[in-house]
Amino acid sequence: METVIELRHLSKAFGANVVLKDINASIHKGDVTCVIGASGSGKSTMLRCINLLETPTSGDILFHDKSILNEKISLNEYRTHVGMCFQSFNLFNNMTVLKNCMIGQMKVLKRSKEEARVNAIRYLEKVGMAPYINARPDQISGGQKQRVAIARALAMNPEVLLFDEPTSALDPEMVGEVLSVMKSLAKEGMTMVVVTHEMGFAKDVANRVLFMEQGVIAEEGTPEEIFTNPKNERTKEFLSRILNK
Repeated sequence: METVIELRHLSKAFGANVVLKDINASIHKGDVTCVIGASGSGKSTMLRCINLLETPTSGDILFHDKSILNEKISLNEYRTHVGMCFQSFNLFNNMTVLKNCMIGQMKVLKRSKEEARVNAIRYLEKVGMAPYINARPDQISGGQKQRVAIARALAMNPEVLLFDEPTSALDPEMVGEVLSVMKSLAKEGMTMVVVTHEMGFAKDVANRVLFMEQGVIAEEGTPEEIFTNPKNERTKEFLSRILNK
């Protein structure tokens, strides 16, 4: 199994508040890794460290065995390989759906306008948003915005996609449309790390599940191991709370 991203002894503190403590984890090519745990357990901070939106306090992050904390690594180039979809979509409201999916390609990948356009339309079609290419973000629903955000990330042809609670800002009826796009990406072998509260998705789509509690990975395993036979008491408590709601 090819390791794409490796976290070694990763820690992150904000002042006196230690949010991540000695995290060790490997993301393998083609894996869908779901990260679960209560709010405040460090899940999103870990994801933001992987994309260097937060700088780790100590430890290392390797991408294909090279440290991304090394000054010689170009952050923009790294982020083209490791894309991110946010809870709040982060689309540019002053641009059409199509432009949102073109701008990164033109600015970062230096693609021509025509090439960026063709590529953007291809991925907007893939997520079912091609009919809306001339709409602005404020004219479409939350579920549609998130699908545009996924198309925008895909248009950069990343090797890994990070999802930070991609459905938690959505109305319940829109959650399904975003999860189905993510399921189809998983089927195609996209390497994904997904911080999520959607236990059904983690159970059905992930092949690795990390359970985080108070800044540490308290347990990890296959969905079957985690959901049907968790070893850790804290994992059991968390799942019984979540699944018996």
